[in-house]
Amino acid sequence: MSGAVKRTDFVQPKEFKFSKENMKLVEAHIAKYPKGRQASAVMPLLDIAQRQHGGWIPEVAMEEIAKLLDMPRIKVFEVATFYTMYNLEPRGKHHLQFCTTTPCWLMGSADVVKACEKHLGIHMGETTEDGEFTMTEVECLGACVNAPVIQRNGDEFYEDLTPENVIPVIEALKAGRQPKIGSQTGRQTSLGVMGATCLSKQAHDTNNQVAGEPPVKKPAAKPANDPAETRPAETKPKGKKK
Repeated sequence: MSGAVKRTDFVQPKEFKFSKENMKLVEAHIAKYPKGRQASAVMPLLDIAQRQHGGWIPEVAMEEIAKLLDMPRIKVFEVATFYTMYNLEPRGKHHLQFCTTTPCWLMGSADVVKACEKHLGIHMGETTEDGEFTMTEVECLGACVNAPVIQRNGDEFYEDLTPENVIPVIEALKAGRQPKIGSQTGRQTSLGVMGATCLSKQAHDTNNQVAGEPPVKKPAAKPANDPAETRPAETKPKGKKK
């Protein structure tokens, strides 16, 4: 498509240092682990570096992390190249990650992808020429009940998407506005399409009552002068043994 670029000729920066604010986060993560086990903080440090560097991790950032954690560079590279949430090349300002696995596909994710490709003028794995949008395909995002789903920049989920309601989301991002996060159909969290079918009313009496049903009527108490309450229980005379 016209207007699409796949960045393969980007230049690696020559140096990387965490900002003062991010360095405090780095130190806090490292402090969670005992001496000699600092390497366990490699994943959150990679995430911090990626956020600081505009959505991707340069090689010099991985080298800096290796120094801070006193671990071989190759070990940091192994982690960064294994997990798909770490980007090793530039991404657009809005990195749109499309789930296309079975539940989302059954609910129409392929049509959502086509609508976005047509609207943005790019294909999966490409970035718009202005550097605003990147489209990538990802595995299950764990929001199957609200399929189809798009994740933006690893944080925000846009759910219950259709080819029609996904376009306003993109247009809002283009205009610098924050789209509504979550369901785009007004659904409350993961409420079923039929609405509330149980636990739909406040129980008035929690003693032996099914929620949503009328309160269980208790039998009226008998008066204190009721003969049945005051008369001693009758006992049968014991018969003589033959």
